[in-house]
Parts: sequence; C-alpha cells; structure tokens
Amino acid sequence: MMTNTLALGTSGGTLAVAIVSALATGALGAYTLLHHQQVFAWMRSIRRKDQTNAELDKPDQWLADLYKAQCRLAHKPCRAEDFEDITQIGTMLRGVADHTPAIAPELARVLERIEEYTDTALPEPGPAAVKIPVLEHRTQLVKAMKQESARSDLARAVVAAQQKITHLKRG
Repeated sequence: MMTNTLALGTSGGTLAVAIVSALATGALGAYTLLHHQQVFAWMRSIRRKDQTNAELDKPDQWLADLYKAQCRLAHKPCRAEDFEDITQIGTMLRGVADHTPAIAPELARVLERIEEYTDTALPEPGPAAVKIPVLEHRTQLVKAMKQESARSDLARAVVAAQQKITHLKRG
C-alpha cells in the first residue's frame, strides 16, 4: 500500500494548526487596531482638555489675585487710590474676556461688579483740622456701607467664575 503525500508536513493536523494560527493572528491584529484607535482618541481628548486648561490658567490666576485684593479691602472704607490693584486686574480680565467664550458671561459679571465696586470710592478727605458735619458723616457712612455691599457682590461673582473654571477644567 502506498500513500501519497505531497510534501513533508502537509497532513490534516498541520493544516488545521496553520489555519487556527492565521485566524488567531488576524483576531489579535484586529483587537490591536481597535485598542490603538481607542488610545489615540483618548490622547486627542486629553490634548484638547490640556489646551482648554492652559487657556483658563491665566484668568483663573487673575481671579484668585482679584479675590485676595478685594479681601484686603474688606471692612474698611476705601478711596480711589485703594482700588489700583483691582482696576489693574479688571483691565487684564477685560482683555481676556473676549477670547475665552467658555467663561465670558462669568467674566462679564465680574467686570460689571468691579466697575460697581470702584464707583463707590469715597471722596478724598478735607483738611484734618476741619470738623465734619453730622450729615456729611452719615452720607459717608452710607457710602461705606454701599461699598462693602458692592465688595461682597464682587466676591460672589469671583467665586462663581472660579467655580465655572474649575468645572471646565475637570471636564
């Protein structure tokens, strides 16, 4: 009896192993391709998030500085020169507000509150030897109370903007 074999290693078992190996390699290749697509999509989202965070870093820092500046002026009547830091930070925020649409409404509210707060500056005092009439003293006291109210409104607007930035950074 004679058997015909075409070549060494072409039996049915060897052929099945080759087919299974080819299918496993194909499945592994398809899985690797899907995994790489997911990784690249994740990297793109991380890159976008990092770019957004970088855009929000300066306004976030300026808002923190603004909060510190308004805290330094809390519970004391202020004159126009006391508002230098606040007006400077407001100018910087105004320059950035148009370029950051994600937080533009919050920055607009903060800028509005800065303007209201700086408008409450008390007038320069007269000579120290002159007595202040009671009516003028009461008027200044009312202005000081309005100033403190405007300061607290500014603080609330700053905190709201900072919370929005934190929310956007966390994504």
